Amino acid sequence: MTPAELNALIRKRRSVFPRQYVDKPIPKEIIEQILENANWAPTHKLTQPWRFKVLRGEALKRLSTFLGEHYQANTPAEDFSEIKLKKMTSNPLKSNVAIAICMQRDPKQSLPEWEELASVACAVQNMYLTCTAYDIGCYWATPAAALAADDFLNLNEGERCLGLLYMGYHDGTVEDSKRDPIEEKTVWME
Repeated sequence: MTPAELNALIRKRRSVFPRQYVDKPIPKEIIEQILENANWAPTHKLTQPWRFKVLRGEALKRLSTFLGEHYQANTPAEDFSEIKLKKMTSNPLKSNVAIAICMQRDPKQSLPEWEELASVACAVQNMYLTCTAYDIGCYWATPAAALAADDFLNLNEGERCLGLLYMGYHDGTVEDSKRDPIEEKTVWME
């Protein structure tokens, strides 16, 4: 890959939402490649804190039910939204794959938690870029239910869910994105 190709790939990366996904399965080999690339994220002291739970098929239906039930049971009446409930329960059903993004805290706590969170976020960026290269849409969602899904996901001690990465081939309509000029965010100190 040339530097120009890398630059283009980074700039092409977008969140592509489940409502845009089409009914086309993602081959297991590609999902495995996405996960393998995530595994090469930066990791201080090689703690490699990222953990993933891949949900496909019937597991997506169970996830939809779990998210809906959690939302209904934990949302005060004045905050409840049928629209939000419908969106939350339909996202897994419109996705071909959902990956629970989890973090296993270093049991020795040999480094600050924020460093492990940053490593997991870097792993997810690798996943986003790999999805982009394969023309697969993805979207990192953090519904409260997913953040409280320890039992549903059968998490280990010290492990926690940081959200869900919904994935699917999409209809090709990806919105442009804009960034403020980097010069507004950079101070050169020489």
